[in-house]
Formats: sequence, structure tokens, C-alpha cells
Amino acid sequence: MHHSEHRILTSHVGSLVRTPEIVECQIRASLGESVDPSEFDRVVRDGVQMVVRRQAASGIDIVDDGEFGKLNWIAYLGQRLKGLTKTPHQIRDTDIAGFWPEQERFGEFYKVHALHETRQWMPAARSLSRYTGSQANDYQNLVCRGPLEYDSTAVLCDISNLKSALSQVTVTEAFMPVVAPGSIEIVPNEYYKSEEDYLSALATVLNKEYRLIVDAGFVLQVDDAIVPASYYYRFKGRPLAEYLGWAELRIAALNEALKGIPEDRVRYHICFGSQNIPHTTDPSMRDLIGLVLKVRAQGYAIEASNPRHEHEWEIWRDVKLPAGKILMPGVVGHATNIVEHPELVAMRIVNFANLVGRANVIAGTDCGFSQGWNSPRVHEQVQWAKLEALAEGARIATKQLWGR
Repeated sequence: MHHSEHRILTSHVGSLVRTPEIVECQIRASLGESVDPSEFDRVVRDGVQMVVRRQAASGIDIVDDGEFGKLNWIAYLGQRLKGLTKTPHQIRDTDIAGFWPEQERFGEFYKVHALHETRQWMPAARSLSRYTGSQANDYQNLVCRGPLEYDSTAVLCDISNLKSALSQVTVTEAFMPVVAPGSIEIVPNEYYKSEEDYLSALATVLNKEYRLIVDAGFVLQVDDAIVPASYYYRFKGRPLAEYLGWAELRIAALNEALKGIPEDRVRYHICFGSQNIPHTTDPSMRDLIGLVLKVRAQGYAIEASNPRHEHEWEIWRDVKLPAGKILMPGVVGHATNIVEHPELVAMRIVNFANLVGRANVIAGTDCGFSQGWNSPRVHEQVQWAKLEALAEGARIATKQLWGR
């Protein structure tokens, strides 16, 4: 990874709003219609070319493929891991209906929230009116019912598409997001004898994907939103120590999955859920930061701009960022369509830089703008305006921190 040695570098968390052509193909597939694989490969390849150009034009230094070839940040492994079986949709305790403890307080809000959020800013597609949203949480249809084996076909295609797109632009670096063992564990296990065995198997197969990405020359970003989320939906009302003990096992599995991969090629992302919801039950970053810093990564991407967590930049007065590490705080949000003013973005960057050192800060986003093809959090035009504000804020912060 690159430190911000001469100016504040910019990046984001990875998932971006899909093109209408990709959405159309995914809608047809979700409805059971035939989609020519060559057609899907073409629209993804064209989409990656476009999204890499737009990132570079927006002033983003460290870019990715927008995760355009994936269903969503977890479900994509259903196409890469043998042993995961797709089943008819079932209501589980991880569904949105039971996922958020806040429902006890905001029940009326949650009655209308999920469907509205899924549909509100879906890119135009001619068959959208036929899509009901029933596949909004594709990963909930997966179950582990056999030994896990990794198929590299899809990731090699993603790598090829990103390399091709990068040949047309000049950027500082490129990254690819992947899921952590503790987050894919949300897929129920009906095969392995224990959760330890399941996590170990996940770590083993994920190590293969991780290595392919790093060997291709990209930074590996590991996404792990489920581990922090579990603090409030699994351990509500229970001692923090009990949660931390549970989470330690997931962090150990992640470090096992990262075995053999240089730390300076890895960044670790956590968040508190990407939904535009009250977030009153989010854990404190102060409670989690010790876990985060145990991950064998050079970079740490954290939420830092939404109103529930923006104040937490101050924890770095007490917590020392280890030598050589990089902090990528979210300085623009992903869950509302308000575009941050560049001067506010700069202020947020400078707050962190003054505490952990300007060279150790990369300006980022709180989370992705579309965790799956069917879950855009903002309108595509707003997404690009936010990334442009991010880049402009980084330029303002650079002037303040370096005097140029």
C-alpha cells in the first residue's frame, strides 16, 4: 500500500452502483430467464472499463472494479465455492425482519424501510417493473452442505477485466474487495461439525482467492461487516467480554486466511451496516478497535463520517496507530444522498492527520455505495458527486497539511 507521503491519497470501500445493462442481466437471471454468459461477460467488462475511467476522472487515486461482476459482497462466493448450495428463500433470524434490535423502538419505520431502500435508486432497466425485490438478500438462500472447494474461474475473470481497464488510465494503485471468513459465516453450516471447523474451512478456501488477487498485483481489501454487526444482534444485553471472545475466533480465522500474504498488500474494512437506519444500537469503535488492530493488515478502513460515528476520530488521542500502518477513515458517507461539502471533507481528514500523522491517512468512504447489484444506497449521480467531493476535500487538506 502507498502512504500519503506528499499529499492525501483517496480511495473508497469498493462497491459502486451497477450499470443499467448489468442490472438488466441480473434481473433476468433472478426471474429465471436465460442470460447468455457471453452477454453478461460483455456488459460487465464494458462496465468495469467505464467505472475505472470515472473513478480516475473523479480524482480517486486507488481504484477498483466496483465489484461489478458480483451478486453482492457475500453472495458472490455462492458462485465460487463448491459446497455452498442455493435453497428456496427461508426467513431466518438474520433477515431484516429480525436483524436489528432497534425495531423495538422504531417498528413503524422498519415496516416500510427495506423495500423502499432497495427500490428507491435502482438504475433504470426496462424489466425493472417485473422485479419484486424478493432476491434483495441473495446470501440468505445459501447453505453449506458439503466440503468447501474453491473455483478460481470468476476471480480470474474479475482480475482480467480490472487489468484491462487499468491499462487505459493513470492511477496510484488498484484494489479488489473480498469477504472475511467471519462474514461469510452468516451462510448457515449444515456440514462441518463445529463453528471452529467451519471457520477453518472458510479460511483455507478464501486464502486461495486472497492469494490470486495479491499475486495479480492488487491490494486486497477484506470486508467484515458481520463481525461488528454481531455485537448488537447476537450479544444484546450481554457483557462486552463475551462478544469480544466470540469475535477473537473470527479474527483468528481471518489471520489464518491471510497466511502467506504480505501485510502491506492488505487493508481491512469494518462498518456498522450500510443501511440508512437510526443506528442507535451500533457498538462503539472504542470497544472494537483493539480487535481491528489485531488483523494482519497494513490498512484499516473504518466508518467516520456518519452522524453516529463521526465523533470517534477522537479515540486516536488515546489509541496509538501502530508504526507503518495506514488509517482509511470514511470522510464521505454512503447512506444518504446529501453530498458533503469539500471543506467539511478536508476538516475530517485534518482531524485524523493531526492525530495519526498525515502520511498515515488515506481519505475514504464509510462503506460501499451499492453492496450488491440490487442494493444501491444513493443515486449514481450522487455517488460520483460524493467521490468528487472526496477528492476536492483531499486537495484542500493537502494544502493545509503540507502548505501547498
